[in-house]
Amino acid sequence: MLSSLSPLFKPLRIVLLAGAALVAISACTATRGPAPGYAAGQPQLGIAELTARYRANPKDKATIIHYAAALRAAGQSGQAVAALEQGVGHYPNDPDIAVAYAKALTADGRFEQSLGVLERVIRPDAPDWNALLVKGAALDQLGRNAEARQVYGQALVMAPGEASIAANLGLSYAMTNELGAAEQHLRRAAQMPGATSKIRQNLALIVGLQGRFDEARKLYAAELPPDQVESNMAYVRSMLTQQNRWDAVAKS
Repeated sequence: MLSSLSPLFKPLRIVLLAGAALVAISACTATRGPAPGYAAGQPQLGIAELTARYRANPKDKATIIHYAAALRAAGQSGQAVAALEQGVGHYPNDPDIAVAYAKALTADGRFEQSLGVLERVIRPDAPDWNALLVKGAALDQLGRNAEARQVYGQALVMAPGEASIAANLGLSYAMTNELGAAEQHLRRAAQMPGATSKIRQNLALIVGLQGRFDEARKLYAAELPPDQVESNMAYVRSMLTQQNRWDAVAKS
């Protein structure tokens, strides 16, 4: 129950909801092999070039997926949804398009709709870990954290070395203020091949929220320029101050 959670839950949830979704929906097709029509190792195209490609050929599957991903990264989740709605029309039974559509819906805050899409595409006998990852993120953002963790566990069976799954599992625990468990999973994620700077920064945040400021600063310093490090540390302290968490930190 949300009402039973500690006072830290609400602001921490606001911070990490986006983080969890971003970890999930930014797990791009490169981790599963390039999308059709895109060679492995091909440089990522800018949004302007992808827009031009999409306008020239709006039915090309690879272009739709990469264009929508670029729109999400630019904060244009509604436009990404619109592009993928067209894509679903062209490829109604394609799992890659369906998962990309679910990612866009999740990024746009349409979590129930995302779950509906994923339920139709996830095969019970052979689930795709990437689809499970997005499903877990949507469940987390609906406050269904226990269900989300079960889904992440299933995804880890399918892809045990995938850093984004372990990271999302850690963020799920952070959402319910179980910071020790959150740190454990984020540390594991940070050590996996393919771990991103976003994952390591989330680890720094969780360490800082437990009052280990020197360690958190070192973690941030490995990822960010000095001015951003200090900005992040000031934010960590402000979160603790706003929630009167200093006593709890001192006793931990």
